[in-house]
Amino acid sequence: QASLSVFSTYTGTVGVSTAGWGSVTNTGTITASVPVGSTVLAAYLYQSMYNIASVGVFAPGGTLNALPVAYGAPVINTSATFLASSRADVTGIVKPIIDAGPGGVYSFSITEPGGETGSTGWDGEALVVVYSNASLPTSTVGILDGFSAVGGDSSTITFASALDPTAAGFFAEMRLGIGYSCCSQKSTVKVNGVTITDNAGNNDDGLGSISNGQLITVGDYADPFSAMLPSYADDHERYNLVPQVTLGDVAISVFTENPSTDDNIFLEVFHVAGEATVVGGDVPEPSSVILLGTILAGLGYSRWRRKRA
Repeated sequence: QASLSVFSTYTGTVGVSTAGWGSVTNTGTITASVPVGSTVLAAYLYQSMYNIASVGVFAPGGTLNALPVAYGAPVINTSATFLASSRADVTGIVKPIIDAGPGGVYSFSITEPGGETGSTGWDGEALVVVYSNASLPTSTVGILDGFSAVGGDSSTITFASALDPTAAGFFAEMRLGIGYSCCSQKSTVKVNGVTITDNAGNNDDGLGSISNGQLITVGDYADPFSAMLPSYADDHERYNLVPQVTLGDVAISVFTENPSTDDNIFLEVFHVAGEATVVGGDVPEPSSVILLGTILAGLGYSRWRRKRA
């Protein structure tokens, strides 16, 4: 991959849980929140790494609920210095527990390989669980991963009909996963051209003191929405996109950039009401005219791909 790319989308009576964890002890617990009666569609575990010189110098690894996790090759952020992430499909570990469970918050033990030093190692993990539940309204979950180029990336969520943000039941939110972040290293997020934060980052999910090995933050299912233009400490990496949607819009555009050039936005998760198409890519912040043309072209192509699949 290069840049934040669409990894997977799910449409139907779906929901999503996201959570993060980081610790220099290399062992702990990561959680998921899923309502009773749900069926897990997919579960993915991401590992954030720092100061990785090249693929294979040190490999991602560890366990989830005492079972080995098979991560893919690290995706190196070529626009930042030796930052990387890796994804593993852990559906086989998570699904049997949640599908047969009572609903609510589930805890999973987690370990990292260990042996990290102050200059090389693992900053933490992010767990993403997508599930279906007949009691939920129709919605779309989109997962983008890889890395956000520090100079800027754009993602769009497109809809087949015009939006009414005041309609009952309408919602749209985004959650970010950011590695190697602390100490005023921060990123900017714009929605439909409006800056909603200049302070995405920090090590909200790291345990203990600020130190390499636990510099990770993930928009968590339990986090409140970040306020408009929050402080560094009050940015939770979970954002309500509705205030930036106006009547008649057919898309929501999101632009991320890391002016400090030292954070790794490795994960972007959208959850929106209704049926939608999610598009990502390493492109400059678009004007509204260019964006609309891209939306119309991308929507038709995405529908063709889905029908063919």
